[in-house]
Amino acid sequence: MTTVDESTGAHAADARAADAAAAETAAAAANPALVGVPTFVIGSIALGLYLVGFTGSSDNAAIGMVPILFMCTGLGQVIACIWAIRTGAGAVAAIFGIFSGFWLSFALLVVGLGHNWFGDATAEGAAVAAQETFLLTWLIGVVVLTLASLRLPSVFTVLFVLVDVALLLVLLGTAGGSTGLLFGGGIAVFAFTLVGVYLFFDAMGAAAGGKPLPMGKPLVGG
Repeated sequence: MTTVDESTGAHAADARAADAAAAETAAAAANPALVGVPTFVIGSIALGLYLVGFTGSSDNAAIGMVPILFMCTGLGQVIACIWAIRTGAGAVAAIFGIFSGFWLSFALLVVGLGHNWFGDATAEGAAVAAQETFLLTWLIGVVVLTLASLRLPSVFTVLFVLVDVALLLVLLGTAGGSTGLLFGGGIAVFAFTLVGVYLFFDAMGAAAGGKPLPMGKPLVGG
C-alpha cells in the first residue's frame, strides 16, 4: 500500500506541476502588455518626431500624429486596460488606464486647439496657457504614478521617470517658447520609447515561450 500511495502522490504532484506550468504559459501569452506596450511605443515615436521638429514647425505639423494617438495609442491603451481588468491585473490596468487618459486627452487637446472647440484659442496666450495647464496636470499625475509604483520592478520606475522628465522639459519649453527645451523633451520621449521597446520584447518573448528579460529589483521592498 505504501508503494501505491507514494506512486499516486508522485503522479498527483507531477500533475499539479504540469498544471502550474501550463497556467504560467497561458498567463504569459495572455499579457495585456502585448497590445498596450507596442501601441504606447508607436505613439511615443510620433510624439518624439513632433517635438524634435521632424514633422516641421507649421501649425499643421501635428496632422500626422493625431490619428496615431487616437486610433492606435489611445485605443490600444484602452484595450490593454480592459484586458488587464479581465485578468485581475489591477496594477497593470491602472497604468494602461492612466496612459489611455493621457494619450486621448493630448490628441483631443491638439484637435480642440486647432478648431477652437473649447474656446477662442486664437486669443493672446490662450493656446499656451491651455498647454501649460495640460502639461502641469499630467506632470503631477505621472509623478504620483512614479512614486506609487516604486514596488514594481525598477524598469517601470525608469520608464515613468523618463516620462516625468519629458513632461517637465516640454512644459518649460512651452512656457518659455524654447525650441531647445522642446527638442530635449523629444529626446526624453525617445529614451522612454526605448524602455517601452525593451518591455515589448520581454512580453513577446515570454508569450512565445522564451525566458523573461531582467526587469530589475523594486526600489521599495526589493
